[in-house]
Amino acid sequence: MNLRMDNERAAEWDERYGNAERLWTADVNPALIIEANDLTPTTALDVGSGEGADARWLAKRGWEVTAVDISQVALDRAREISGELPITWTRADLVVDPVPGADYGLVALHYFPILVEELEVARKLVDAVGPGGSLLVVAHAPEGVRAHGFEPDDYVQPGGFAELLGDGWEIVTDETRERGKAAGRGHHTHDMVFRARRAGR
Repeated sequence: MNLRMDNERAAEWDERYGNAERLWTADVNPALIIEANDLTPTTALDVGSGEGADARWLAKRGWEVTAVDISQVALDRAREISGELPITWTRADLVVDPVPGADYGLVALHYFPILVEELEVARKLVDAVGPGGSLLVVAHAPEGVRAHGFEPDDYVQPGGFAELLGDGWEIVTDETRERGKAAGRGHHTHDMVFRARRAGR
């Protein structure tokens, strides 16, 4: 991936955010509430943080959050909404940029598309989980994805992260569940949820 393509992708997302007062709902993602509610707050990486709903939910519960997104427009909006919460807003394209920081207690990806040919992005995120930390990957179920004109097999699915985990990992959750509140104009009624914990402290 060259710098020109990186800049084009960032510009596309900036335009999407710039053309809407709010691109995504202000609600925290339901899987995050279920999967992270009982975790001990330490440091968290919110991948594809958008307008910051998940980052704010984590920060309000004591997490020190690094929120990363390709769109500077999204990050500026999220920073304005979030006030003084302990969140570091970082602009990065993880296809070409390193993961900001390391040894996180939680690395969370909600609906963050990783193409199969960009599998190295997934590997980088697995490696960013520290000892005793958790990896949470959530994606819309295939039926809803196809309804929006995309082919799920083109993307790394949540369960596919299991193949990237080395020794010392425990899979806690690997299932498809109802969202509770449909998204995507009603097409997304179910989510695939994968959570694994790395051995350690």
